[in-house]
Amino acid sequence: MGDQEARHVPMDAAFFRGWLTEVASAVDEEADRLTELDSAIGDADHGTNMRRGFTAVVTAVGEQRPASPGAVLALAGRTLVSTVGGASGPLYGTLLRRTGKALGEAPEVGRAELASALRAGVDAVSRLGGAVPGDKTMLDALVPAVEALGEGLDAASAAAERGAQATVPMRARKGRASYLGERSVGHQDPGAASSALLLAALARTGRQGGGPAPDAGEVRDD
Repeated sequence: MGDQEARHVPMDAAFFRGWLTEVASAVDEEADRLTELDSAIGDADHGTNMRRGFTAVVTAVGEQRPASPGAVLALAGRTLVSTVGGASGPLYGTLLRRTGKALGEAPEVGRAELASALRAGVDAVSRLGGAVPGDKTMLDALVPAVEALGEGLDAASAAAERGAQATVPMRARKGRASYLGERSVGHQDPGAASSALLLAALARTGRQGGGPAPDAGEVRDD
């Protein structure tokens, strides 16, 4: 299913389970790169932490099979907080949990609802970390992605990737990287890189038909 079609088809719990599975696969493949990025300006554990967290997320949502998109993301967020140390667990956990809360209990959501809910999640991350775009954090990927989501899942993914790449020349103003001052310049922020992976996985899930029902009026039994 292409992004144009996905725009008109609600997304259900199976779609979001598929997204999280796709995220876990991408994080597993890119864990070494994320850790390498983090070794330059952080604790050198971002890839390891993200792999552990999203492996646990896939197990949790697979075993409990929440019935709504909001419940899927809320469970994922709680799982990340409980399994991932450092900053990644609280930040990504807050992102998914707050997004899930904003989606509520609707059995299916559209892209507009997802964009609004994801914006609430991103805002919660900003409050938790005290960061804004330009501080060389995951927000530099997430904020442009949310802004582009109205154009499509692929547009959001592309915006996130551009945002992540744009952190390379930035000087970090938040987090451990900020302690390095000018030495943080020239390195991509690992949180922005992993956020771009999340959005790329979302776009792939939409293209692959990883959950939306084949017809807007049809409710799939999963």
